[in-house]
Amino acid sequence: MSALTTRSSRLPQGLADDLAACRAPAGSAATLPPACYTDPEVHALEDAVIFRQGWVGVGRSDTWSANGDYRTFEIGGVPVVVVRDDDGHLRAYANSCSHRSSQIMQGEGTCARMRCRFHFWTYGLDGRLIGAPSMQRTPDFDTGAHGLTEFALSERHGFALVSLESDPPEIDAWLGDFGDLHADWPLADVVTTRRREFTVDCNWKAFAEVFNEYYHLPYVHPDSIDDTYEEPDAPDPVNGAYASQFGATVGTGALLDDTQDRALPTIPGLTGRPLTGVRYSWLFPNLVVALGQEALWMYEVYPDGPDRCRCAQVICFPQATIDGPDFEERVADYYERFDVALSEDIPMLVQQHAGQRSPFARQGRYSYLEPSVAAFADWYAGRLLSVS
Repeated sequence: MSALTTRSSRLPQGLADDLAACRAPAGSAATLPPACYTDPEVHALEDAVIFRQGWVGVGRSDTWSANGDYRTFEIGGVPVVVVRDDDGHLRAYANSCSHRSSQIMQGEGTCARMRCRFHFWTYGLDGRLIGAPSMQRTPDFDTGAHGLTEFALSERHGFALVSLESDPPEIDAWLGDFGDLHADWPLADVVTTRRREFTVDCNWKAFAEVFNEYYHLPYVHPDSIDDTYEEPDAPDPVNGAYASQFGATVGTGALLDDTQDRALPTIPGLTGRPLTGVRYSWLFPNLVVALGQEALWMYEVYPDGPDRCRCAQVICFPQATIDGPDFEERVADYYERFDVALSEDIPMLVQQHAGQRSPFARQGRYSYLEPSVAAFADWYAGRLLSVS
């Protein structure tokens, strides 16, 4: 076990049996225990074995559109900066200065180099230390030995994923047959038209779960999107760290029930069953993705302690659609649909989190309308049990 995973890599007493119940066969598995949404010890364990091991999604590659574009993250408690270098390659570094560990970059933007504001140590976009003021009297000081720690970064299907492991799993083995199952959609080619960040006072898993289940639609979204969705297909058997389910819709899942007549063109080349609904997929641990007839929409989800998560809403369309007439006017209906659904989900998630914090909260059972949530719980429980 690496140094990144040793701290807090221990299950709280009594949790192992509860997690084992999440790994029961489909139909008889229990939901995740409430402690997994509220307990600081479990959150620390998640940092170690969910976010500092394996691969973590950091969004769509095209949101770093130009050389020098950067965005900062906290992944498993580790400050990280992702930047497109001078050669156009996307790279990930520890966002800690090699001098006295101050965070170098904050937020997002565009830069020619990365400079720590504390003592002006300066790094190239390739991570090399290229400037260290007042170090000329320090014996044997070698700038080449003080570059930024670089992490593995892979781009697949238009997504960027980072691993903090020194020897991460092979990315294509991690993703398994994700590309094959989603081959009908031009994943790598759609273009991001909106990325909006926000925070929610709930556990990160709960936010990702609500995106991947049909059960809540008639109760949380009765007047906005429920009438669009029909009964979903059975969940797809998959090979890889993800879950997926397709469901038919009346019209498009990317518009409100009362704006279905304002749909943008379908994705060029899309044929057959994909034209009849939406595929919802959860790329473990933290990217939840929907693929519809004319758009891709998704959320990046990052924990901010056990009681809050940081999220980004991302909307993508084919370039041909973006270049079409009246796109800016018509896309507003799509943004409204996603914002309305989100505004309905968030109060319910906050209310759910308050209930999960009760000492009397307990594990439940899944409906047939929650198979992707159950699949994630199985994967998650397996990861945590691996350190017990």
